[in-house]
Amino acid sequence: MERRAYQHESGLMKGFSKKYNCVDLIYYEVFDHIEPAIAREKVLKKWKREWKERIIKEMNPEMKRLNDEAFRFN
Repeated sequence: MERRAYQHESGLMKGFSKKYNCVDLIYYEVFDHIEPAIAREKVLKKWKREWKERIIKEMNPEMKRLNDEAFRFN
């Protein structure tokens, strides 16, 4: 997670986050293996925005920046 947070903050990754300058991590899920993480991401991408906002606010009601928390998963 640390690597991905750094990539987004530094603008190293092409795509949505770079195009729209999305650098603040406000939601995350932790997985033991990459396969279920990718599967979950694909499911979430199909969700309506209001559904995504609901799960974000359940985890992070104040919508705080969680980038520094990502570093504890090294």
